Amino acid sequence: MILRPLRDTADDLADVQRITTAAFAAPGVPPEPPPAPARQARLDALHRHFVRHDPDGSLIAYDASGALGAVVASRRESVWGLSLLVVAPEAQGKGVGRALLDRALAYGEGCARGIISGSLDPRAARAYWAAGFALHPAIRLEGALDPARLPTPGGPLSEGGDPDFLDAVDRQVRGGAHGPDHAELLRDCRLLTVDAADGRGYCFIDMSLPDKVELMGLCATTDAVAARLLTAALRDVPAGRNVKISNVTAEQRWAVDIALTAGLQPEPGGYLCLRGMRPPVGFVPTGKYL
Repeated sequence: MILRPLRDTADDLADVQRITTAAFAAPGVPPEPPPAPARQARLDALHRHFVRHDPDGSLIAYDASGALGAVVASRRESVWGLSLLVVAPEAQGKGVGRALLDRALAYGEGCARGIISGSLDPRAARAYWAAGFALHPAIRLEGALDPARLPTPGGPLSEGGDPDFLDAVDRQVRGGAHGPDHAELLRDCRLLTVDAADGRGYCFIDMSLPDKVELMGLCATTDAVAARLLTAALRDVPAGRNVKISNVTAEQRWAVDIALTAGLQPEPGGYLCLRGMRPPVGFVPTGKYL
């Protein structure tokens, strides 16, 4: 088996998507069809972003039979994040995932904090636990939205925000700025910000795809500001659209209350795996940019 850097080529991107689709398919259930063109373009842009900014954390595993697995990890100041770790079903249990994870962890050496959005796979959870991460059970809130159920958010709120402001909130809440990730999110997401006496924060929500609206990150210094941002973001979603919010833990009751009020349904969402960090309160990480 050979591990090499993930390249910004159509072949590598196709291999990553093929492995990802197969790896997350339920046992005995045929894999889902390929993503729609708009979503595939979004996934390709995401991988290109990390290949460009984290070449030493973006790797693919090969042998004579072809691509076996892939990993994408990022470093943003003192925060390391695992954005993707997938192994083809036929290669699972053969050390491929372990080799990829070890290389990704080595890329984060020296980072004081680490974040992983872990799936329900018990093998992955055990591997992250063995790497020193605390496992915090998370829920996913998803379903057809009824924004009319939500109250008018109280307090000041703005559209858009300065990158320096976003990074400052990141450093205060999660211990490190997202830096170039914010510009990538702004390509497709709406950005709401709060800079007020009761706290500061921001929220990215993606409403650009026809099949699903997704919260793409929320970071706030207080739970009151976090609740204001999420309420405002969801109130602007057309009624009936499918909405997804991931990585919500027990500490974020404000997010659960808002989502359930708006008609979303809670489901097991795997684990938010943290190292060197307390469970977040005003911070909802994404599965990719974390």
